[in-house]
Amino acid sequence: MRAAVVGKPIAHSLSPVIHTAGYAAAGLTGWSYTRIECGESELAGLVAGLGPEWAGLSVTMPGKEAALALADEVSPVAAAVGAANTLVRRPDGTWYADNTDVAGMVDVLSAAGVATGATVTVLGAGGTARAALAAAARLGAAEVTVVARRPEACEELLPVARAVGVPLAPAAWDDAPAHARADVVISTVPKGVADPLAENFDWRPDTVFFDALYDPWPTPLAAAALAAGCRVVSGLDLLLAQAVGQFAQFTGVDPPVEAMRAALVAARRTD
Repeated sequence: MRAAVVGKPIAHSLSPVIHTAGYAAAGLTGWSYTRIECGESELAGLVAGLGPEWAGLSVTMPGKEAALALADEVSPVAAAVGAANTLVRRPDGTWYADNTDVAGMVDVLSAAGVATGATVTVLGAGGTARAALAAAARLGAAEVTVVARRPEACEELLPVARAVGVPLAPAAWDDAPAHARADVVISTVPKGVADPLAENFDWRPDTVFFDALYDPWPTPLAAAALAAGCRVVSGLDLLLAQAVGQFAQFTGVDPPVEAMRAALVAARRTD
């Protein structure tokens, strides 16, 4: 059986490390997991050409919306956020789309101590911000403020917020420091974008900070949060958590989480 992570660029992906370690620990001989360079416009053709030996695909940027559109069946959470990071091939050859980023984010934030009724600030309004809204809803957040560089980007998130049932308040990027004292701060922006905020945030020590990035690590914002005594979660934690959900769907086997975690940690140490 085969599976792969698809995206563009993809050479940096550590997903093969995680899944391959899981196969070995679970005794799944004959399973393989690779990387496939694939842009958004190429995804439909790639999926159409896959044979019955394919169990599924992990979909990263920029193909998450395209993955949703080509699936025969879509999970409620993927439909709500408008993006899928997981394509599972059914026995009848049809494709099922899911979004394990949401459950993964819930898992890592819950492990960090986030409780019902938390206030949440989300930096950025792209695809990962959509998953953050759904995760905030599952965690029972009292309110979510989305800080975006473009006002129209917040407008585009309003249907997602309504679909998942979470109140959303838009905020301008220049006002980001005013929202740093939420119970949870989630950064979903690309590398370097949030770096200037590190000097301007007045952190509360009991805030949980989640940065979706993991390379380089720590980011300046994560380093500042750590220095202030905050609990910090990295994108590496999310990478593992979302992969665990995919592994279970691809194989039908309980994921050997600790073996997958150990392989990921070892890969980062030698990176």
